[in-house]
Amino acid sequence: MAKSNASEMLTSLDSLFTTQEQRDEAKRDSVQDIPISQISDFPEHPFKVKQDEAMLEMAESVRQYGVLVPGLVRQLEDGSYQMVSGHRRKMASELAGRDTIPCIVRDLTDDEAVIIMVDSNLQREKVLPSEKAFAYKMKLEAMRRQAGRPNKGNSAPVGQNFGGKTSRELLAAESPDSHSQIQRYIRLTNLIPEILDMVDDGRIAFRPAVELSYLTEQEQSALYDTMGREDCTPSLAQAIKMKAFSRDGKLTDAVIRSIMEEEKPNQKEQFRIPKERISKYFKPGTPARTMEDTIIKALDYYRKRQRELER
Repeated sequence: MAKSNASEMLTSLDSLFTTQEQRDEAKRDSVQDIPISQISDFPEHPFKVKQDEAMLEMAESVRQYGVLVPGLVRQLEDGSYQMVSGHRRKMASELAGRDTIPCIVRDLTDDEAVIIMVDSNLQREKVLPSEKAFAYKMKLEAMRRQAGRPNKGNSAPVGQNFGGKTSRELLAAESPDSHSQIQRYIRLTNLIPEILDMVDDGRIAFRPAVELSYLTEQEQSALYDTMGREDCTPSLAQAIKMKAFSRDGKLTDAVIRSIMEEEKPNQKEQFRIPKERISKYFKPGTPARTMEDTIIKALDYYRKRQRELER
């Protein structure tokens, strides 16, 4: 009984010297060690978590020092948790053989969780175009819902909660990219996965990719097949031309091939050697760049020997 009275007295004193907001904040940001098995990934998480060299280095750091910055999770109705910020730390902890990860548990709505998830990941040093594309799209849709605006493709209507600004204008004000650049990134979500991967890999430049996003899925698939056969990618001018043909309903496979066969203004003549003619000189799986470098070195040596014989 005395123990109960003491507890009530401490609670009463706490109420005297702190505000309810401060007590809620302290409770909200308390760090807990949560079993990794109880934490699910954020649905449709747009940021790729790869088991690459950087991840292995992070796992080694976690193995030695632990997770220095807690993750952020929210508790679901079934008592489990959902990761909001910290997917890479979660994988690193798993690779390091840890069963738990320190996390802050916060009560968040779906839209609040989306916005925090996007904002925390966009701060990374390297963000792929596809990651930005889907992240901006998810955040924009969440902001529209928060403003009570119907989820439509056009963000022009002004939400009263945004002080006279459109959702895209507010998003741009909170982001490193301009309003128009955010629009371009979101356009990339209309690309088929195969072409979007080429954008991430740097094989297709950003601006041509935006123009290609206006093509239908069938037209994009035909273009992808043509790029594979011809070993080429479209310039901005070629992408704009295909977009125009697509708008008029005239972008056939033959038109795509014709456009892709056009010589680009800055295109240099290329000399190709069929792979089957040189594969016997290299081990299976040798990268094309390594083959090219080796051939150049061999030719340099051959030229040097020829000059010596001519003396």
